[in-house]
Amino acid sequence: MALLQVDGYVVSTAFVDEFVREALRYKPHPDDIFIVSYPKCGTTWIQHIVYNILNSRPPPRGLLEQSNAMPFLELQGAESARVMPRPGAIKTHMPFHLHPYSKEAKYIYVTRNPYDCCVSYYYHTKGLPEYRFEDGTFDEFFDMFLEGHVDFGDYFEHVLSWYERRFDHNVLFVTYEDLKKDTAGWIMRIADFIGEAYSCELRHNKCALSHLANNTSLKAMQQSVNEDIRKLQKRMKSISEDKKPR
Repeated sequence: MALLQVDGYVVSTAFVDEFVREALRYKPHPDDIFIVSYPKCGTTWIQHIVYNILNSRPPPRGLLEQSNAMPFLELQGAESARVMPRPGAIKTHMPFHLHPYSKEAKYIYVTRNPYDCCVSYYYHTKGLPEYRFEDGTFDEFFDMFLEGHVDFGDYFEHVLSWYERRFDHNVLFVTYEDLKKDTAGWIMRIADFIGEAYSCELRHNKCALSHLANNTSLKAMQQSVNEDIRKLQKRMKSISEDKKPR
């Protein structure tokens, strides 16, 4: 499987070295909200929930518009975080020891059952040409996952690095399974964590909370994300075909 290592951080070859280095050196602003996870653990779900809480509406449709509104720090570079609309949230897959951590910023960490994460990650990897894993089997990927020989490194070390910070005042630790079991309850906990003004609005406006929960339900998220993934895969396949020697 094709991977790229930048200053000890292992990422996909679709990433740009310069942007990854910018992310590793990024200096958080006091109003930064980071959504942190190992890949395929619920990052996009949390992104949509946070965007709805902050803006009282779903994020824009379209990959470019979404990436501008909810930038992926390592993929897009530090400038994407500096120019994004605020209040807003920044996505990252950095383990704690690589993250430019700040006590003033806020961090929402989401994790997921490792087997479910691995299965989802396998299909993600197999479906994107830059990994060169189109013919790879799940058994092969499973072994690589357990050994940490995938982009973003070892799942268990990643989760543990942030689990150890779960009692920090500026860290909220969430599991995909808990979020699925009690979406509305966790929306309120996330709103409380982001700021009292946001949670008060939802507590006093039950219709707004119900609407937000419906917009960010697992079913609604799967439909939206699957459509975006299909567009991304089609785009990546087109780019890959253009690069082939004639």
